[in-house]
Amino acid sequence: MRINRIRLNCRRERAFPAELGALCSFYYFRTPVTVNVHGSETASRGGAAIVLSGGSRCGFSPVNGGSLSYDCVTFRMNTAEKQYINDLGVPFGELIAVRDDYVISNILRCMKSQSTDDLPNNSEFMELSLRLIMLALSDLVSGETDVPERRTPRYAELKAIREAIYDDPAGDWNSTIMAEDMGISRAYFHRIYFEAFGVTCRQDVIESRLMCASDLLKNTGLSVSAVAERCGYESESYFMRQFKQHKGCTPSEYRSIAERKEQL
Repeated sequence: MRINRIRLNCRRERAFPAELGALCSFYYFRTPVTVNVHGSETASRGGAAIVLSGGSRCGFSPVNGGSLSYDCVTFRMNTAEKQYINDLGVPFGELIAVRDDYVISNILRCMKSQSTDDLPNNSEFMELSLRLIMLALSDLVSGETDVPERRTPRYAELKAIREAIYDDPAGDWNSTIMAEDMGISRAYFHRIYFEAFGVTCRQDVIESRLMCASDLLKNTGLSVSAVAERCGYESESYFMRQFKQHKGCTPSEYRSIAERKEQL
């Protein structure tokens, strides 16, 4: 499965068609959605996923006048890969209820982060990651799930905080204030956050900001200082140090690499 594009934290206020053509796609909706596949409508009350094969006629619309929050991956697959998904029992063109996006959202964020780097094993990483998503969907279809909210105290609140961090990377994500808002100690907040997601809240804030910065450097002409400010950094020098530490190059070098790849 060859990844074409990954988009996270998308929002729509009205109906829209799936991004297909000859491509296949995977959508994860965090909010209620109505799906129209070849004229047949189905709806979800909450989180749901759908896998679409190339050539499908499909559209999505929000429920009861709300807005849609979703992630999307478009990709190409051959006959053997399509058979692999069929063998897992993952249906094409059908909504799959997702009670919790712990596994799926983490894989998608890893894929998005990896997609911004020019690494030798990038393609294989992406394909294996998408296969992991299909395995997770297979478990959801068969009902063999281990839902984090059963294991972690205050999971729903922590999940909402994490989604807000990735929706607004530039926000003032102060762990002391977040803990006070939840009515718990700062130490307990950090412990249950790590228990829920396997990373610290600070790591998520950094990752969300660097993902945002990578997108801006790749897709806009904003200066490095403007990118830093847009992503919530008060110090341009600190942003540059953190970017190089995590990405292995400076923001300017990253932009030059991205431009060269676009010209190939």
